[in-house]
Amino acid sequence: MADLQTAGAPERQAMPLTGASLPRQAPLLAVLIAGGLAALLALLGVIGWVAAIFVGWLLLMVGLPLWSRAVEGGRRSVDRGVTLLVWSAFALAMVPLVSLVWTVVSKGFGILSSQFFNNSMRGVLGEGGGIYHAIMGTLIITALATVISVPIGVLTAVYLVEYGKGSTLARVITFLVDVMTGIPSIVAGLFAYALFALFFGPGVRMGVGGAVALSVLMVPIVVRAAEEMLKLVPDELREASYALGVPKWRTITKVVLPTAVAGIVTGVTLAVARVAGETAPLLIIAGLTTGTNFNPFSDRMATLPVFIFYSITEPGLHADAMADYAWGAALVLVAIVMLLNIVARVVGGFFAPKTGR
Repeated sequence: MADLQTAGAPERQAMPLTGASLPRQAPLLAVLIAGGLAALLALLGVIGWVAAIFVGWLLLMVGLPLWSRAVEGGRRSVDRGVTLLVWSAFALAMVPLVSLVWTVVSKGFGILSSQFFNNSMRGVLGEGGGIYHAIMGTLIITALATVISVPIGVLTAVYLVEYGKGSTLARVITFLVDVMTGIPSIVAGLFAYALFALFFGPGVRMGVGGAVALSVLMVPIVVRAAEEMLKLVPDELREASYALGVPKWRTITKVVLPTAVAGIVTGVTLAVARVAGETAPLLIIAGLTTGTNFNPFSDRMATLPVFIFYSITEPGLHADAMADYAWGAALVLVAIVMLLNIVARVVGGFFAPKTGR
């Protein structure tokens, strides 16, 4: 018995525990080789640079899996091929985003100054103006839309989750919310214009009308976000509160909503970022003015999207200066939307229920 164990020991020691594999730097080396060959073809004038990018990607997609198959086997080769496809899709999705950000920053950064942020376009033809009036209008209208949308959206979600489960009314509301989610933004502007025209007559232009139009777009987003967050609250929490004799309305306000507040706040912030850049509804109902208007219930009110639209479509005699204003306003608008997304993540993390022992 001992002789058999001794005879089998060398065989077990010689049996490899791992298979052959490519070096860790193999993907980078494959990228450099494929990119170098494609760049060489472009430098020699055989193909253009756009075609060179495609040729380089094709060489990488073929070369690395074949290299892996020869060394590591079929399973590892397929894995590397799928990994390349995933990274390729990610890179392709980043191209328009990076191009957009680069274009806006490169064209709009040069005009940023204290004058640009502190002045309006009142009495300005060409240089010397700013976007203060448009920034204030955007903030006021968006804030009003949030004040209108959040209570309606959250209370609707509370009804759908806590009170209306399985009822006909809840199914009708859910269907209408789904329809409103896909409504064109210009239809919301037409609705707000028709509503205010009934009270103030044709040709009405008011900031609060823009807020109503934006709230039509915000409400379904808030409802969906709040509804999904309320559904994630464990039923055990509700049952524990009911077992202590707490009424349902108090359970909702003291247990359910505080537990879901992180997701609700995040959804609201993302909804605000979604409507902050809307142009069509504000073109119809809010209009444009060159001065600063702090009263949303009186006269026209400028916003950044509308200011950008008119600066490009109706620049007047100073087309170059107005184009610079448009790019600067676009950069500010992108920065506001990006800031709102960052705030949504920070607020969501701050209000998220703390876990631990």
